[in-house]
Amino acid sequence: MSRLSPFGHPFLLGFDEIEQALDRVAKSSVDGYPPYNIERIARTGAKPEKIRIMIAVAGFTPDQLDVMLEENQLVVRGRQSEDKDRHFLHRGIAARQFQRTFVLADGMEVLGADLSNGLLSIDLVRPEAARVARRIDIASRD
Repeated sequence: MSRLSPFGHPFLLGFDEIEQALDRVAKSSVDGYPPYNIERIARTGAKPEKIRIMIAVAGFTPDQLDVMLEENQLVVRGRQSEDKDRHFLHRGIAARQFQRTFVLADGMEVLGADLSNGLLSIDLVRPEAARVARRIDIASRD
């Protein structure tokens, strides 16, 4: 049995990539670690509106984190190794690895990343697209 897609309508042409992106998001990990926020930062003066992703990465150092742009996905990876020399009487903070993936729309640009007070902030911007309207000439084949 084939799956019905809202993008299969004949008036929606060229939306295959959106459907594939939705499939990737649906298949992505449901693990809630690490927690994150996504914030919209309003336009100020000539600066465009930004989107900021804040990921709680307490205990990670900058060299234990990777922020990569892979095609249209922002991938954040963290890796910590066990310190064999330490002896814990209680271990409530686990040293664990993670990967968090965000699918970005076409045209999104990553401005940079910053680690401060256990929060990794990644700023994104979507340049405003120019509105285009043009007349299409109709050729006569008579």
